[in-house]
Amino acid sequence: MSARTLSILATALLLAGCGQTDTPPAAESPSSNAPAPALRGGGTFAAFAPDGAATVYNAELLPAGSSAEAVVNASDSGVRTELKVTGLLPNRAYGAHAHVKPCGEKGDAAGPHFQDKADPVTPSVDPAYANAKNEIWLDLTTDATGSATATSTVDWKLTDRKPASVVIHEKATQTHAGHAGTAGARLGCITLK
Repeated sequence: MSARTLSILATALLLAGCGQTDTPPAAESPSSNAPAPALRGGGTFAAFAPDGAATVYNAELLPAGSSAEAVVNASDSGVRTELKVTGLLPNRAYGAHAHVKPCGEKGDAAGPHFQDKADPVTPSVDPAYANAKNEIWLDLTTDATGSATATSTVDWKLTDRKPASVVIHEKATQTHAGHAGTAGARLGCITLK
């Protein structure tokens, strides 16, 4: 090989070794449109444990072996939440909502519903605040096997405030004044992380 050929090869190898490219790798170029990490939770309903994923408060309406999974995805266009349940009572309506605190030993530990524009009055039963556009409602009706899937899509964004749990209630959510957002007793809770 000639000295010129060796020089060209050495230069090519040097440039290849430096990893020069015209565009930076995707991992090094964050996008302002990148979706926020998803919040997730779920598992088989069981008695409360501090590190538990799905807590049961009423084993008659959330029977042994029943389970749920919730996923909250946030983007610049809004928030989409999906709740999947299995093993619940068949052909039955349940209410479900995102709540502000994680699950606890008792159902009320999860606090009030997560709202985009918070009602100054708690509990919130004013339809101006307690509605499916200002909250994340996931009401569902199970099929003959006790399974169901519910989704909620709202057009507001999550900030540093995020829902911490999804609570399943004993009946479908009410919408009329003085009762808006109510859905009976808290049957079970899924902590979101």
